[in-house]
Amino acid sequence: MLEKLRERGRPYVAALFIVAILANAAGAFAKVPVILSTDVGNEIDDQWAIAYMLANPQTFDVLGIVSSHAPSLPDPSAHYTYLILKDEVENRLGLAQHPPLFEGASVPLQDDHTPIITAGVTFIIDASKNFSSNDRLTILTIGAATDVASAIIEDPTIANRIRVVAMAFTSWPDGGNEFNVANDVKAWQVILNSKVPVVIGSGSVCRADLSLSLDQAKQLVGNRGPVGEWLYAEFAMWYFRNVKPLRRTDFSKKWVIWDTITLAYVEGLTTQETHPRPTLSDAMQFGPGRKGETVTWITSVDSKRMWADFTEKLDFYQSTHRVPDFSLDSVLH
Repeated sequence: MLEKLRERGRPYVAALFIVAILANAAGAFAKVPVILSTDVGNEIDDQWAIAYMLANPQTFDVLGIVSSHAPSLPDPSAHYTYLILKDEVENRLGLAQHPPLFEGASVPLQDDHTPIITAGVTFIIDASKNFSSNDRLTILTIGAATDVASAIIEDPTIANRIRVVAMAFTSWPDGGNEFNVANDVKAWQVILNSKVPVVIGSGSVCRADLSLSLDQAKQLVGNRGPVGEWLYAEFAMWYFRNVKPLRRTDFSKKWVIWDTITLAYVEGLTTQETHPRPTLSDAMQFGPGRKGETVTWITSVDSKRMWADFTEKLDFYQSTHRVPDFSLDSVLH
């Protein structure tokens, strides 16, 4: 082989070298195709996660976003979530052209073999058909997993084409009662009983690595253009309504931006371990699963690097997009 290259001369070898470098560079910076399933409007972490994802087209090739349900939202909750999602994407982020938005299920699964067919489920199945076991579509799940589970029930072959990266459960090895899981336990039983590769970012890791005080949230995004000001206003309103004890002057208590753990994983800003894939009881406790099957469990988030990346992407996004000026009245009303 070397003799043949010598015969063709140095320019040919140099050209091959340059092509190899460019190919490696393209692979290193390849976008990750994703679909996001979110219960945005339930808390404030989804808003932050959506902004981070859409401000980061270098990493995320967002094929679409699906609204999911939560019991804390007005009925039908997935429609309410859809409206909040549409407002963030089109008004807060100022995107006239954006990935398609789909309404998902407004109620949890009734059992583990009957799907709830929604526009979101149909989209997930259709989009997955362009992928394979060697080139999987990533489903980021930061709310109830009803639509993802319904897609698996409706088309079991999807297990060969997708992977799920989720904010779910409390800790390893117990599992535990975490909001996203509690909102559809059957959905998680379907996912864990399938052969879909699963990555889990748990509540305990989020609390340890993704908690912000009011001052930290303000310093992070409060003076970073209209989008940053809006994200901080959302955080502050949630904080004063749900976190800060009444009639106290102590502002040291923190709140968690839970859902960004899924984005941090895709960005390569986490550590993780592989564990035996568990089954899940109705009480949300893990039990022994199929021999040889595994799950990936996130063990930490490099929050310093993640927040630096978040603010860098947010600044660049606002320098290249016409974002509406922030109005506190528009948040309050």
